[in-house]
Amino acid sequence: MDLEQLKDVPLAFVREQPYLSAFLLGLGALSVTRLVYQTLSVFLQIFVLPGKNLKRFGAKKGAWAVVTGASDGIGKEFAFQLANAGYNVFLVARNRALLQETAADIANKHPGVSTETHSIDFATGDEAAYESLTAALKDRDIGVLVNNVGKSHTMPAYLVDTPKDEITDIVAINVDATLRVTYAVLPGMVQRKRGLILNIGSFAGAIPSPMLATYSGTKAFLATFTSALAEEVRSHNITVEHVNTYFVVSKLSKIRKSSALIPQPGPYVRSVLSKIGLACGAGYSGRPGTSTPYWSHALLDYAITLIGLPSLFIGYTHGLHKSIRKRALKKQEREAKRQ
Repeated sequence: MDLEQLKDVPLAFVREQPYLSAFLLGLGALSVTRLVYQTLSVFLQIFVLPGKNLKRFGAKKGAWAVVTGASDGIGKEFAFQLANAGYNVFLVARNRALLQETAADIANKHPGVSTETHSIDFATGDEAAYESLTAALKDRDIGVLVNNVGKSHTMPAYLVDTPKDEITDIVAINVDATLRVTYAVLPGMVQRKRGLILNIGSFAGAIPSPMLATYSGTKAFLATFTSALAEEVRSHNITVEHVNTYFVVSKLSKIRKSSALIPQPGPYVRSVLSKIGLACGAGYSGRPGTSTPYWSHALLDYAITLIGLPSLFIGYTHGLHKSIRKRALKKQEREAKRQ
């Protein structure tokens, strides 16, 4: 068959199979329309549409915002920005001195805002420690809960090489703390028919991350837990959102320099609080209740969804973590020689 004959094949197919041709053409048009609609929706949510107003959750009405992991980084920034939005702020973390310093800074910048602190080590928190926290939160008008406290691995490592106490701490902080603090706060929100719960997640929960298996698993739990809880309390006018996050400059990420993909805590937190209720980059990823609000994280999340091929990203992450571990071990060796 020569080239001239090949050109006539599509026309011949249309003449011989008109209904099938029309079906395939319609299917293709529908797929293109769906992709255009999805992409436009994502861009509108990221760059144009505003999220729910924080006043819906008691801002400037005497309500409290509870922030865990509030002594540094993202948690500290949430505390400041929620205070600026008109909430009294209840700060929870392990380091009592840093908590009091943060509370004093908030009081100086926002004289009309009340602050309180509560020290708890979520890694070792026993029943008495959680009962004490629950008692401190009882009878408060809590409008917002930010489950921000988290722990990752010291460095990437295969599970068989991960210290047992590190595994235990990660699960206790990333899973148990979120469950227990939410359990303490949620009944009051249900009673008042109003509330916002933000569970700060990670891309590692969506993309299984070799050599960070425990951390990755706990963040996957967070996404599923949020989806289930969000449906449970929707009728009570409570919003529960899993905030999917790529890297942010913080002690947890061990990154000190910002870039387009790695923001400072300030811009990151502003994006979260300005896009409440919008899925942004997570809109078509099949994760109800998840939002990826920071613009570059959102575009990356949407691109990953469009590409698919999860094994590709798992393999890339594995290679990246091998390299990070190799550099970390070399750094340890250099430091050991200096001593």
